[in-house]
Amino acid sequence: MGDHTATRNLQLHHNPVFDVSLNVEGGSNYIDDDGRPKRTGTVWTSSAHIITAVIGSGVLSLAWAMAQLGWIAGPIVMVLFSFITYYTSILLAACYRDPVTGKRNYTYSDAVRSNLGALQVKFCGCVQNVALFGISIGFNIAAAISMVAIQRCNCNHKSGGKNPCHTNNNPYMIAFGISEIVLSQIPNFDKLSWLSIVAAVMSFSYSGIGLALAIAKVAENGKIKGNITGITIGTVTPIQKMWRTFQALGNIAFAYTYSIILIEIQDTIKSPPSEYKTMKKATLLSLTATSIFYILCGCMGYAAFGDLSPGNLLSDKGFHNPYWLINIANAAIVIHLVGAYQVFAQPIFALVEKTAAKVFPDSQFITKDIKIPIPGFGVYNLNLFRLVWRTFYVIITTLISMILPFFNDVVGFLGALAYWPLTVYFPVEMYIAQKKVPKWSTKWIFLQIISLSVLVIALAAAAGSVSGVVQNLKIYKPFKTSS
Repeated sequence: MGDHTATRNLQLHHNPVFDVSLNVEGGSNYIDDDGRPKRTGTVWTSSAHIITAVIGSGVLSLAWAMAQLGWIAGPIVMVLFSFITYYTSILLAACYRDPVTGKRNYTYSDAVRSNLGALQVKFCGCVQNVALFGISIGFNIAAAISMVAIQRCNCNHKSGGKNPCHTNNNPYMIAFGISEIVLSQIPNFDKLSWLSIVAAVMSFSYSGIGLALAIAKVAENGKIKGNITGITIGTVTPIQKMWRTFQALGNIAFAYTYSIILIEIQDTIKSPPSEYKTMKKATLLSLTATSIFYILCGCMGYAAFGDLSPGNLLSDKGFHNPYWLINIANAAIVIHLVGAYQVFAQPIFALVEKTAAKVFPDSQFITKDIKIPIPGFGVYNLNLFRLVWRTFYVIITTLISMILPFFNDVVGFLGALAYWPLTVYFPVEMYIAQKKVPKWSTKWIFLQIISLSVLVIALAAAAGSVSGVVQNLKIYKPFKTSS
């Protein structure tokens, strides 16, 4: 989910990143048909939301993905994913309103419930929560890689490259986890309006720096590296080549996963014209811009490093100079992911806490708030269950990150896990149900072919990522210092 982000907000409830479009222009006279404040979103604000939601840490693995696929297949696959994402996003946008009653669906889950029923909502919820849990792990890994990159970059600079600068990732993962435990206890941290602005600035900063450094590296090399078919046999075995090619598909899919927030973005758009027409234009504009940026990042990174393209473009295995600029980019990644972790974890926090309160309504451990006065800030409501549960969640994701710190494998698996059901399957099925597309009609067959094809790609990508984890575990020793 790219990670995705500014953030790759896979939230299941209203997110303040979109509040800029919800300004009421003057009292109760400005009310929409559902009684909510008049929506003021346009093609441009919607495009901005999509772009900031899509572009994130997923961009860091695109050069590596290009290295597995080569100069022909790499750009073609990126364009293909862009087209599929655009087409299914249009199908999803058509599900914002009920075609008969005109009732709005405020979230992705609302749209699934309205069009497909309660059983499919449960399936959707399972996929979402597993993806969110996985993304929490991925964020910890990515943040630790960036913190290690800063330390090793400084170490190499001071020693003139003479010191191997062996570093252990685990203290950084633990530090990241401790920061998330603290932040998880701040009420409505994920709803702070400035969080989305900071995330957007950070994601554009490190993405832009990565692209600029890749262009400079190509100019320094004086040639374009890489080849038509990607990483050469010999550098890897034929079997490794196959699995890594599959894994690369998952990495690219991860970069394009944003559909789950499309309905929330659409819910900010004013009408007339219809929200669907505006969203269709915004999706085309934003995905075109994003795809151009992604192809540039992937291609320039591959052109700079060829077969040796690092799994994370801004890790210390890639660029070394100017060290201060690389440090700024990696610091931006860490700042972005510290906040993004909370945004992605909140739906899981809320689900467990609401379920516990419903099942055990008389438990004071679960329902009682302890009021703690904090000078200058008022009263803080400490909930013991929230403290224990959220701390447990962060500890579990941190431990898994320490055991499986494989950025590309995790990103590829998450892309495979989330892209097909959330970007393709549900939008296709909802569109068929809403438009009453006849079974075995040309359009029905076409839609099912798209869904089935992406499912096959997703399964291949998942298999490639699992294979990558298995291979890495043969040589990786958890909790040991890395080279």
